[in-house]
Amino acid sequence: MPKPKNVKSHDKPTVSIIGAGRLGTALGLALNSAGYPIVSLVARRRQRARKVARLLDVPLEVLAAEDLHRYQPSDLVLVVVPDDRIAEVAEALGRLETATRPFVLHTSGALSSEVLGNLAKKAWHTGSIHPLASVSDPINGVEALKNAYWCIEGDAAATRLARRIVRDLGARSFSINTKDKPLYHAAAVMTSGNVVALFDVAMTMLERCGLTRPEAQRVLLPLLESTALNLTEGAPEEVMTGSFARGDLATVKLHLDALQRKDLDEAMELYRVLGKHALKLATNKISRDVEKEIRRRLNK
Repeated sequence: MPKPKNVKSHDKPTVSIIGAGRLGTALGLALNSAGYPIVSLVARRRQRARKVARLLDVPLEVLAAEDLHRYQPSDLVLVVVPDDRIAEVAEALGRLETATRPFVLHTSGALSSEVLGNLAKKAWHTGSIHPLASVSDPINGVEALKNAYWCIEGDAAATRLARRIVRDLGARSFSINTKDKPLYHAAAVMTSGNVVALFDVAMTMLERCGLTRPEAQRVLLPLLESTALNLTEGAPEEVMTGSFARGDLATVKLHLDALQRKDLDEAMELYRVLGKHALKLATNKISRDVEKEIRRRLNK
């Protein structure tokens, strides 16, 4: 196997993927479509790896996690496993004998390249590459990965390769300090997972109004989509609409009264917390007296 540093600029490194879940599958499909040769795939169960291999439709080595001891690293190893298994995989990779200096990138949002420290000590090039995308289905996830921004960090060689991969996918990348990975990932969760949780609370509120859950989801979704579209046009403080943006004290009172139900305690708590932040965004749009009175009501 040629050393990665000798790979010509117009060539693409061989890739092996450890982890065949939704993200690992989508990433494999995306890289394959971008001309990266996928040469091996490791999954917890060999049956799962074979299923993903059929989707990729390229000749590759298929291994179960228990076979990792006989795995031969390619130019680039992508570790796409749950966060609590990355160190375990790194330890297993560290026991392998290699004549080259492979690149290894993991896809965790919260963990940095430091979790691959044992490999860095063995002169592997280490880094992390995390897409700001929600991948709930591997097939549709390919487009999500190509449209995403990717967060990259690690050693200089690893970050150069990671940026190249992102460019080849047609996506965009940015870098942060290694120590900031947990805060970065918390921001990602706030934007995706927590928005879904908040949407679920809103659906519950409409259920109390007599709608079924499917009806609630159907009528709220266009509102969420229009809000996301507005955010492509301006900053949050510029595009925020609604009662807090208008300083509509009477409507806020009605909301708080409607939420005074024991089965809506969680919705009330969220309304108060998010309402206070909405007031900060609306500071320059409403009078100081109105802002103070709304805040007083939210603090009750």
